[in-house]
Amino acid sequence: MKPFAWIPTLYFAEALPYMAVMTLSVIMYTNLGLSNTELALYTSWLYLPWVIKPLWSPIVDHFRTKRWWILTMQVLVGASLAGVALTLPTAMWLRLSLACFWLMAFSSATHDIAADGFYILALNEEDQALYVGFRSTFYRIGSIFCQGILVMVAGWLEQRYGVSLAWSITMLLMAAIMVALAGWHFVSLPSEEKQVKGEGLKVKGSVLQPFVETLKAFASKPHLWAAVLFMLLFRLPEAQLAKMAQPFMLRTIGEGGLELSTTAVGFAYGTLGVIGLLAGGIVGGWVVSRNGLRHWLWPMVVAISLPDIVYIYLSYAQPQELWIINACVFIEQLGYGFGFTAYMLFLVYFSQGERSTSVFALCTAFQALGMMIPGMFAGKLADMWGFQTFFVFVCACTVVTFLVSGLIRRDLKN
Repeated sequence: MKPFAWIPTLYFAEALPYMAVMTLSVIMYTNLGLSNTELALYTSWLYLPWVIKPLWSPIVDHFRTKRWWILTMQVLVGASLAGVALTLPTAMWLRLSLACFWLMAFSSATHDIAADGFYILALNEEDQALYVGFRSTFYRIGSIFCQGILVMVAGWLEQRYGVSLAWSITMLLMAAIMVALAGWHFVSLPSEEKQVKGEGLKVKGSVLQPFVETLKAFASKPHLWAAVLFMLLFRLPEAQLAKMAQPFMLRTIGEGGLELSTTAVGFAYGTLGVIGLLAGGIVGGWVVSRNGLRHWLWPMVVAISLPDIVYIYLSYAQPQELWIINACVFIEQLGYGFGFTAYMLFLVYFSQGERSTSVFALCTAFQALGMMIPGMFAGKLADMWGFQTFFVFVCACTVVTFLVSGLIRRDLKN
C-alpha cells in the first residue's frame, strides 16, 4: 500500500500508549483517591522503559523485523490496556493496574524503536522528507485524542457510572482501538524491509557492538558534562509541574486545588493546551530557522520558565471561571512549546556526527531520566508544602534551567 495508508495510523498508534502512561494514569489515579505522593512516585517509575530503551534497541534491530515488532507491541499494548480495565474492580487494583501500565510502557518504548526504524527502512529519502509532516501531525492528533477526547469521555462516564467503572470502560475502548490498529497495520504495513531478516541473535557481539560504538561516539563529544547536565536539568521545573498540574486541577478547594471535573481538565489540557503547545513549537522552529538557536536561546529559556508563574496565581486565587483557568493553561503551554524547541534542537545538534541516530536515542534516554527522577518526589513536596508553596518552588527551580542553558550556549555555532 501507499505510505499514506499506514504512516498516519502508525504514529497515531505510537502516541496513544505514551499518553495513556504519562497522562491518563495520573488523572485516573488522582480520581481513584491516591495521594499526590503515591501517584507521582508510582507513575514516574513508568518513565523507566524510555530511560533504558537504548539497552535493548540493538535487539530490536537484530531479532525479527521491524514490522513484526510493531504488530507484536501493538497487540501487547492492547492487552495491557485491557488488563488495566479488568484489574480496576479487583481488591488488588493498584498493584495489578500498575503492572499492566509497566507492560504498556515497555511495549510503547519498544514500539517507538521499531516504528522509527521501519519509517527509515520502508521509505526512500525523498518519501521520508515528504511524509515527515504527516508523521508529527498524526502523533499530535493521537495526543489530543488521548489527553483531550478520551479524558472528557472518562469524565462523562464518571458522572454516570462512578470512577472505577468509568475508567475501566475508557481503557477497554483504548484497547479495542489498539487491536483494531494492529489489524489494520497487519494489512497495510509493507512486508518488505530493506534489511537482512532472520539473523536472530547468533553472536552476542553483533548485538552489543552497536551499543558500545554509540557509547564511544557519545563520550567523545566536546564539553560532554555540560551537555549531560543540560539534558538532565533543563526540564527540572517541568518534570515536577507535569506530575502535579492535573492533580492540582482535580483536587478540592479545601485541598488547595481548583476542583474541576475530569471533563474540564480534558478540555483544558487536551484541546487548548495542545493548541498552545503546537503553536509555540511552530513559531519556535520558524524563528530558529531564520536566526539560529544561539540567537533565540535566552528568549526560549524565558518562555519555558516565566509562564510557570500562572500556577502560583491559580493556587493562590483559586478562580472558578473556566475561561481564566483555560487561558492560564494555554499561556503556559504556549511558552513551553516555544521554549522546548531549544531543548530538542540542542539534542539534534549534539547528536550530529558519527552514529547520529543512536546518539540521539541515548540523549532521549537522558531526557527521560531528567523527567523521571524529579517527578518521583514532586507529589511528596506538594503534600508536604501544599500547592501554593510547591508552585513557588517550581518557579525557583527555573534558575537551574538558566544555569545549564548558560553552560551549553558557548557550544552553539548558530
